[in-house]
Amino acid sequence: MTMLENIGEAPTVAPGADLIVDTTTQTFVKDVIEESKRRPVLVDFWAPWCGPCKQLTPTLEKVITAAKGKAKLAKMNIDEHPAIFQQLAQQMGIQSIPAVIAFANGQPIDGFLGALPDKQVTEFVERLIKDRVGDEGKDILVAADAALASKDYTAAADAYAQVLAQDNANVQALAGLARCYVGTGNIEQAQKTLAMVPDGKQNDTAVAAARAEIELATQTKDLGSIADLEAKVAANPKDYQARFDLALAQNAKGDREAALDSLLEIVKRDRKWNDDGARKQLVQLFDAWGPTDEATVTGRRKLSSVLFA
Repeated sequence: MTMLENIGEAPTVAPGADLIVDTTTQTFVKDVIEESKRRPVLVDFWAPWCGPCKQLTPTLEKVITAAKGKAKLAKMNIDEHPAIFQQLAQQMGIQSIPAVIAFANGQPIDGFLGALPDKQVTEFVERLIKDRVGDEGKDILVAADAALASKDYTAAADAYAQVLAQDNANVQALAGLARCYVGTGNIEQAQKTLAMVPDGKQNDTAVAAARAEIELATQTKDLGSIADLEAKVAANPKDYQARFDLALAQNAKGDREAALDSLLEIVKRDRKWNDDGARKQLVQLFDAWGPTDEATVTGRRKLSSVLFA
């Protein structure tokens, strides 16, 4: 299966819609410049007297058809429409035909000369599509992360799914989707999603954060209420298990500062409790929150102060 078949359909273009057109000086802006803002457009400059052109054009048509709407081909007869070709030829140093110029976002970005073999033409188009999908994917991931941060799990999951439709091994999207499942309480599906991360990426920061969130969610599933746990701690300040559970419950409710204070208090009182369990739990929280989160930065600083006091 080729990369063209693996990449998801372009979201704004129906497959098969005007994939191959004969463009003119009058329609060039519409066919090429404007269309390239939606998907890559290859312009095939040819002439009836050009033998290699007759070899290349069918190859281009076959590859564009196989791309299923992710790219477009615009053919231009330079004998009938010389002005645009002359302008681009001067701009890009073209001295002969067949010449293929690729457009994206309204600008010429790449090209080749001569009748290339099928494989090379396919690789050229695949690279254009991959680059285009990569740029769109980055924008979608930014929106997905923002939705996740605001706990809009439905919007975040939809956005991550869009990225995964284009790249089913995208680590950031898989980790984000797993966190969405955690947010909605579907721990089992979160675990299944995280298991899809490639082996070599299991230690990625985003994956570590998602894994830590899953573990935390599992730990907090059967905890009592914060009020009950606070009462236990007040009744017996040395009930470190109650204080530990309280920290987990506080974190689950989004009170990171309180969770930090509860665990740090255990470290201060009895560092060895539960095989250094409070410090280890703090490290897990830092993984779940991410290295740049304000609570992580503050928490690491406070923990260092306690450990090295």
